[in-house]
Amino acid sequence: MYRKEFYVFDKDRPVKATIRNYRREDFAELIDIQRESFPPPFPSELWWNEEQLTNHVTLFPEGALCVEIDGKLVGSMTGLLVRFDPDHADHTWEEITDGGYIRNHDPNGDTLYVVDICVRPRYRTYGLGKWLMQSMYEVVVHKGLTRLLGGGRMPGYGKVAHEMSAEQYLAEVIKGERKDPVITFLLRCGRTPLKVVANYLEDEESKHYAALMEWKNPFLNA
Repeated sequence: MYRKEFYVFDKDRPVKATIRNYRREDFAELIDIQRESFPPPFPSELWWNEEQLTNHVTLFPEGALCVEIDGKLVGSMTGLLVRFDPDHADHTWEEITDGGYIRNHDPNGDTLYVVDICVRPRYRTYGLGKWLMQSMYEVVVHKGLTRLLGGGRMPGYGKVAHEMSAEQYLAEVIKGERKDPVITFLLRCGRTPLKVVANYLEDEESKHYAALMEWKNPFLNA
């Protein structure tokens, strides 16, 4: 199982943090993180529920990570294993994650697929999202997987969708001509865009598009 302790910074003040696998006794806090991070009008039925979380810790506990500061859970990240064919890359979040229930988790899969990453708003200046992503990369290396993969929302696209295609928008973000809250963050985390996927998620801000982005295991010849 996974556990590491390190320091993050609240402005210039070092703060000790721990990333570890989450457990059943963490469920209430994990749901509270979702509630705090996705307030109304975000539908509450899309927050984690206990059945989903139970599947995470039983089907693929290595992909169920949380970050803790001063004894309080402040963020989480969840993944599952899938077999990925780059030549047939199109999919929806619902299809590939089983709607967050991960009953389609494949223990023999070659790809760690990101189901969700979430940090309480109060702690988003600490760099915890990047630390969670780095921890998942370490899981990829430890298990000898080919890649980490996931769909990144493009919440800035909706404002300019009348001017350009989703592919053009992504290209401008990659060139640094635009900044997107999610895609730019994923680029900073080392993720590389593969393609734009339509109708990935019910998400009006992104006009339902997402950028499929990977991180390849540098210890494998791919």
